[in-house]
Amino acid sequence: MDSEAVRTFAAIAEAGQFQAAADELGISQQAVSKRIVTLEKSLGVSLLVRTSRGSRLSLDGQVFLPHAKKVLAALEEAEQAVRPGSRPLRVDVLNRRIAPAQAVHRFYRSRPDTALDVVTLGEENAAQVAWAVLEGSIDASFRALPADQVPAGIRAERLLDVPLQLLLGPAHPLAAKDQVRPSDLVGHRIWIPGIRPGTEWEQFYRSLSQDFGLSIDALGPNFGDEALMDALAGSASLATLVGTDDRYLWPDGYGLRHIPLREPTPIYPHLLLTRADHRHPVLTDLRNYLRASQPQVADEVWVPNWVSPDRTPM
Repeated sequence: MDSEAVRTFAAIAEAGQFQAAADELGISQQAVSKRIVTLEKSLGVSLLVRTSRGSRLSLDGQVFLPHAKKVLAALEEAEQAVRPGSRPLRVDVLNRRIAPAQAVHRFYRSRPDTALDVVTLGEENAAQVAWAVLEGSIDASFRALPADQVPAGIRAERLLDVPLQLLLGPAHPLAAKDQVRPSDLVGHRIWIPGIRPGTEWEQFYRSLSQDFGLSIDALGPNFGDEALMDALAGSASLATLVGTDDRYLWPDGYGLRHIPLREPTPIYPHLLLTRADHRHPVLTDLRNYLRASQPQVADEVWVPNWVSPDRTPM
């Protein structure tokens, strides 16, 4: 059933004349007549009785009218639900303890009335999430996606650069340092358990280890953040890498230390992935917030060679 024909029928029922309905709908009287003929043919009944003074509802038309109004109201409600800004912006932050989640949380705190739906798709790799954005199951995601893997129709913007830091226990030989260079980590065991093959972070850490000659150990199951903190606190040889905004918690007695990496500063580049044609107003606000709040790193930075060397300009 043609919804525009139903809308036209309701307009005639209200106005009582084809021409008045045509004027209201902004179409010709001929188009009005054609729509009604098509609707009556599809229903197999006459909905209107034509008279010299205009039109009135037939008995079938009187029965059909309240249902037609319900259909039109439901269509209006459906259209309103998906108009830009009418529903929450659905954003994947990968993991609630890392930088994208913290950035989106700060954005929300700066605009507490913003309609947001935050999800974590940590089991999907960057390419899978890009397709989820393209298909519309989510509106945006933060991923380190190589340029040659960005699907057509996806906009990838480098808006969230996260400097890496060393996290280690008080007995580690580097624990007293104010900062260390990536080259200083050669020969030290960097433990990042649970890196899954085929993910963008596996590709990132492979590039980091190759460029600086590091030994990054991903062996062993990932028993969670608490187990990792326990291992670091009690070890004189283990260290791990975390983002500056990552939120890890541990007991006060563990004495774990964050040590900045410098000369150069390794950067994990979270790209904001959205559909190229997306016009949700909250997405525009989020994009502007990320551009304005991105901290400047007072050091030469390192990113993998498969990532654009420049951030998205303001």
